[in-house]
Amino acid sequence: MTEHEPRATEHHPRPVLAAVDGSAVSYQAAAWAAAEAALRHLPLHILTSGALQTGFGPGMSLGEADLEWLRADAERVVGEAERVARAAVPDEDLVVTTEVAFEQAAPLLITRSTGAEMLVVGSRGLGAFQRGLLGSVSRAVAQHAHCPVAVIHGNAALDPVSATLPVLVGVDGTGNSAPAVELAFDEASRRKVELVALHAFSDASADLPAFAWEVGNQTAETELAEAIAGFAERYPDVPVRRIIVADRPVRSIVDAAASAQLVVVGSHGRGGFTGMLLGSTSNALLHAVEIPTIVVRSRH
Repeated sequence: MTEHEPRATEHHPRPVLAAVDGSAVSYQAAAWAAAEAALRHLPLHILTSGALQTGFGPGMSLGEADLEWLRADAERVVGEAERVARAAVPDEDLVVTTEVAFEQAAPLLITRSTGAEMLVVGSRGLGAFQRGLLGSVSRAVAQHAHCPVAVIHGNAALDPVSATLPVLVGVDGTGNSAPAVELAFDEASRRKVELVALHAFSDASADLPAFAWEVGNQTAETELAEAIAGFAERYPDVPVRRIIVADRPVRSIVDAAASAQLVVVGSHGRGGFTGMLLGSTSNALLHAVEIPTIVVRSRH
């Protein structure tokens, strides 16, 4: 049955919001969102849009039979997503609500993100066919959402082996990555795993001269230590492994992600600026990384 949008109040905290569209990867997103909600002791709200996502203008109208079919199909989608979520987290204390809306998906999710603790989407929808293709809705919410956005690929990393792997966070030596570092510590603490903090201090493809590598490495060590110092004190239960490489951030994080369960990055890095939507590194990682990836930006 369709529920109304939950409102965040003192007694009703912000939910983890999962967007589904009937694709297999969106059901993976619902499963991951359920696990995340359980870790955070938050409700899970599953949302789908029954509107045609074809870009037709407002002049297009549908008959009553067509609208009823769209609604029934959307109810089927959220019902299946709830079943998947319950199977992934058979916790009777997990509150799950579902909703069918009739608005275009991207603006709907961006609006709803203002009242969500985290928005979880699949990397591509029913219209995507190329492996690694990032869907237009996923890209839009990663750029414009008002809360952290988790993008789930085919691998939701919910198996027992993945659950023991570390959380990986990209650190760029600027304040832009501070929200990502904070969330990564929190995720590692809740999952009771190690945190890997990776700082790639060179954007050049060529090998650095020895003196440049030494100077860059020393600077990177200082920047990384400063970036994690305060959070390490707040999360003493989280073991931290530091990795410093003289390489491009995207390639370094993709390589390290092969041994992680979750990647956390800021919405833009050292080349970004206030108000920037999504940095080149974050955007590239959403295409290249195959495990769940959270893009974090300030709510402001």
